[in-house]
Amino acid sequence: MSVRSYLLLMLAMGGVTYLPRMIPLLLLSRKRLPLWFAQWLELIPPAILSALIAPALFTNAAPRTLALGKAEFLAALPTFYCAVKTRSLAGTVVVGMLFYGGLKLLKF
Repeated sequence: MSVRSYLLLMLAMGGVTYLPRMIPLLLLSRKRLPLWFAQWLELIPPAILSALIAPALFTNAAPRTLALGKAEFLAALPTFYCAVKTRSLAGTVVVGMLFYGGLKLLKF
C-alpha cells in the first residue's frame, strides 16, 4: 500500500470512530433529557465494565466453566471491599496488585 492509501485509511478510521461520538453530542447537547433516561444512561458504564470483567473473574477459558478459586476472583474480593470502603482509586489499585501478586506467588 502506498503512503496515500495509509493516510486515507487512517482518516476513514478516525471518522468512523469520531462520528458516532459526535452526532449524539450535537443532537442532545441543548436538550434536557428525561430523568429516567439520564438515570438509565448512568448504568451503561458499570454494565459494560461488568460484562468485560466477569468472564475473566468467574470462568476458565474454552470451554467456559465456572471457577471461583481463580487468583483473579480471590484478589477481586478484597479489592472490591477496599474500593467500597475507601473510595480511593490509588489504594484500590495497590490492594488489587498486592493480593493478585501474592496469590500468584502462592501458585493460585
